[in-house]
Amino acid sequence: MVQIHYRAQQVGPVEVFYREAGAADAPVILLLHGFPTSSHMFRDLIPELASQYRVIAPDLPGFGLTKAPPRGVFDYSFDNLAEVVGKFVDAIGLARFAIYIFDYGAPTGLRLACAQPERITAIITQNGNAYIEGLSDDWEPWQRYWRDPTPANREACRAALTDEALKFQHEHGAPTGRVAPDAYLLDQFFMHRAEADEIQLDLILSYRTNVALYPAFQDYFRTHRPRLLAVWGKNDVFFLPAGAEAFRRDLPDAEIHLLDAGHFALETHHAKIAAHIHRFLGA
Repeated sequence: MVQIHYRAQQVGPVEVFYREAGAADAPVILLLHGFPTSSHMFRDLIPELASQYRVIAPDLPGFGLTKAPPRGVFDYSFDNLAEVVGKFVDAIGLARFAIYIFDYGAPTGLRLACAQPERITAIITQNGNAYIEGLSDDWEPWQRYWRDPTPANREACRAALTDEALKFQHEHGAPTGRVAPDAYLLDQFFMHRAEADEIQLDLILSYRTNVALYPAFQDYFRTHRPRLLAVWGKNDVFFLPAGAEAFRRDLPDAEIHLLDAGHFALETHHAKIAAHIHRFLGA
């Protein structure tokens, strides 16, 4: 039986909560979650991988059980998320590791990869986008805020933070009755914490910096040729299958699998995704 450990690591002013399993000397996979969730999204995948890998899944600042300073003291931006994760992997002594990137975890992890490419052994992207064609029309309210960050446009983005929107994000495109309610209920709970919605609105505005970095991410792919596996929920209304297929433009040997799943593909396909990862990393 796999033993999962729940730990905390101080990184400057941030206390990073993380889940860890697997042998200390095994190859490392760093799991980076996205919006609006936390390392909880990996609860089923971690036991599937821990027999052969040391698996580490932190909660990003502003999410889950990680404790970070309030707005005004800590800048909730993707540059800072990546800086915290970079210092976190240093603090726990990770020299080289594969990254599993999902949603917000993609621009966070790819910043690390661009800064220190020699440390990245492979990339597994599950609905973790790096190409403009991967963005659906549902991004338009956010893009309007990026183009013109007025109070009114900020307020319009608040619709993505409601209980209904969080539930939709988990269930849409997934097989009926297959998504555990505790996943979106936990996300709803965290979103109701003090300042949580304003932190998320700050990150929504900061997301424009990720799109601006897409050419840099793509240059990293072409220059350093990381091994890449894409396991993508093809029914995702936010990150389209075209975003998965686009990786082959810069990485012709990328392995791409489109699953009959939604944005949170792990909720319904964790065993299949784990099988792909074991075969891909073991090849």
